[in-house]
Amino acid sequence: MKTTYIKLSFAATLLLGIYSCKKGEATVINNDSTASAEYAEIASYSISSVATMKVKDKQFIKTADVNMEVKDVYDATISIEKSVQELGGFVIHSNLRSNVLSEDSYNTSDTEAMLVKKYQTENTMQVRVPTENLGTLLTFINDKKLFLNSRVINAEDVTSSIKYAELEGKRIKKTGENISQLKINKDKVNISNDNMSEENQQRLANMDVTDNLKYSTVDIYIKEPQLRVAEIAVTNTTNIDNKYQFSFLYSAKNAFVEGFYIIQRLIVGLIMIWPFLIISFFTFYFYRKNQSKKKGNLPFAEKSSAS
Repeated sequence: MKTTYIKLSFAATLLLGIYSCKKGEATVINNDSTASAEYAEIASYSISSVATMKVKDKQFIKTADVNMEVKDVYDATISIEKSVQELGGFVIHSNLRSNVLSEDSYNTSDTEAMLVKKYQTENTMQVRVPTENLGTLLTFINDKKLFLNSRVINAEDVTSSIKYAELEGKRIKKTGENISQLKINKDKVNISNDNMSEENQQRLANMDVTDNLKYSTVDIYIKEPQLRVAEIAVTNTTNIDNKYQFSFLYSAKNAFVEGFYIIQRLIVGLIMIWPFLIISFFTFYFYRKNQSKKKGNLPFAEKSSAS
């Protein structure tokens, strides 16, 4: 009887192992298509169990970071933003951009050309959603993925920090009561201002913690796994450049006009130096006159020999 029980237990274990292996194989095979209902339920539960973790007498600030590839970044962005709003959250950052990897222009006729751009679209988002709906949002985001690169969920235990903040609030309040009993003087005013400033900072810190407890921050990075191609009809600039690169008549007319302008500039330049021209003229005139006088005063024999 004992031997029969051992055999039955071994057979049951073996069958269970085979069933588990086959189930794992089926999950891998159907990964690119629709997953089974049981697998989807387990996946949803695993996401929710981490994101909606609750521990008695503990308070957590929860954040998440998701990095994945999707079929269409724009459609996924619109869907995620809509889902965040429906869950009572809001988007605080969304940077959708297309990274152009290559850009080439191909002439298709004398006047037309085709600009071909190869690009990859991605988006970096940061959203805030009520903490109780964090698991629901992560499940929705998970359904949009083609491939999950990484997913990080953080739950920071701030229970002790909240208790400490409460004690600090009581201390600041007690300090304020003690300050109020002091005599009014310059030192009391300064001490009171410092205590009020510390109280305001503590209130601000409490408001931040309360807000972070109520809303979880989720950083999302999505991109498309393959390149996209955009074909844009443009003008054939090469043919246009050749068409207007040189015109003989236009260039000849400009050359004639430029030559006329050069003559004008020369005349203007001569007018500007008229004092030097007059001085040169009179210098040359008196020089020739002096030379003529010198020749007139020479003796007759010298004139004859000179002639």
